[in-house]
Amino acid sequence: MLEPAYQVDVVIVGAGIAGLSAAHRLTSAGVTTAVLEAAPYVGGRMSTEKVDGFRLDRIGQLLSTSYPELRMTPGLDSLVLRTFAPGVLLHRDGRTQRAGAPAAGGSARGALHAVRALASAPRGAAAAPGRTGAPVGGAVDQARLGVALGRIATTPVERILARPEMPAAQALARRGVPARTVEGFLRPLLATLLCDPGLTTSSRCADLALRAFASGRLCVPEGGADVLPELLARALPPGTVHTGVRVTSVCTTSVTTAEHGEIRCRAVLLATDARAAAELLPGLRVPDFHPVTVVHHTTDDAVAGFATGTSLLLDADRGGPVAHTAVLSNVDPSRAPVGRALISSTVLGRPPESVDTAVRIHLSRLYGTSTRRWETLAVHHTPEAVPAMRPPHDLRRPVRLLAGLYVCGDHRDTSTVQGALHSAHRAAGAILADLGAAGSIHSADPAPTLPKAA
Repeated sequence: MLEPAYQVDVVIVGAGIAGLSAAHRLTSAGVTTAVLEAAPYVGGRMSTEKVDGFRLDRIGQLLSTSYPELRMTPGLDSLVLRTFAPGVLLHRDGRTQRAGAPAAGGSARGALHAVRALASAPRGAAAAPGRTGAPVGGAVDQARLGVALGRIATTPVERILARPEMPAAQALARRGVPARTVEGFLRPLLATLLCDPGLTTSSRCADLALRAFASGRLCVPEGGADVLPELLARALPPGTVHTGVRVTSVCTTSVTTAEHGEIRCRAVLLATDARAAAELLPGLRVPDFHPVTVVHHTTDDAVAGFATGTSLLLDADRGGPVAHTAVLSNVDPSRAPVGRALISSTVLGRPPESVDTAVRIHLSRLYGTSTRRWETLAVHHTPEAVPAMRPPHDLRRPVRLLAGLYVCGDHRDTSTVQGALHSAHRAAGAILADLGAAGSIHSADPAPTLPKAA
């Protein structure tokens, strides 16, 4: 028999959530697919370290229940999301206050209800650990903030994308929002959502992040960040994903690997991070990145000492390296052994010297308790954690470079899990359209065996 002209329809380079999601859509359409991953595990930056019964995310990127792709992506049907309490806790000048829950209906009527509820609440009822206070102002400011969040939650995406584009910090200064609300709520919240302490991100991307926050709940995957790629990988046909395979070059009809030589195909999809993609295709632009450091601590102190409950705690006065922190075992008990508390804290930007010591000192103020007895489980520093989205930022960068060569990932969309999954959705659609136009889909086994290296 004649040797086939190609061994697989599509080769996907990279087994992060973008590549695995695209593989699902392609295999579901009858397209034979091979996913090649250089690392010994799937997931890329969405990885979780297991230490003595703890599950420690390396980046700890927050998700939102409002992300459409979490519901639409095949293979994620069994994903369990653990939600934080509504809104966030804000710490400023030694005082802590809850804020960020949208007013009912996002209307004037909703504002009136919010004002009445806040005005009639017992003094300090909205506050958490530390002294009662108002980092974002009183009842009227809270009500106005709730209405604003309610309105942006229902604003069509197209209208947000039509707004003038500028750095997020500049946009905040121009919108007539009280300074205490900007500094006490919007700035620390957006820094957390965008992993951008300087708020250099495009104002359109910042508004999209606020929209996601206002229309859903912040959450984390039950069991750790690596649950997403593992669910996607397990749901693919056996033999589709190949780890420990390093791709050295690509073209429209084949890829070359260090372990298996050349693999012929009809299309190649680069689903790596931006830098790895540019190494294979030197013409691709590599964005700047926001570094992220996550410090994980544990303690057997009484849970009563952590009055934050399941809330995300933000430092509004930027009095230390920690941008946000949470007792993550309260949000997702599967991340820590019984009887132990897992406190996960995120440092944005370049970490200070002796980062663990600096974080401990800061956390003692944020939580209002001594951290001397806390045990450090891990310090994960990722220099290129999140692609920067400075203006002008193309939210829909092309995924089809030319017929037979495609690219996807959070660097082609928004720098979020939603963006990575959506770019994979777009890339898979482009591949299916091109393969359908080129002829019938290859009818080989759904998970072809890779050739042995010569």
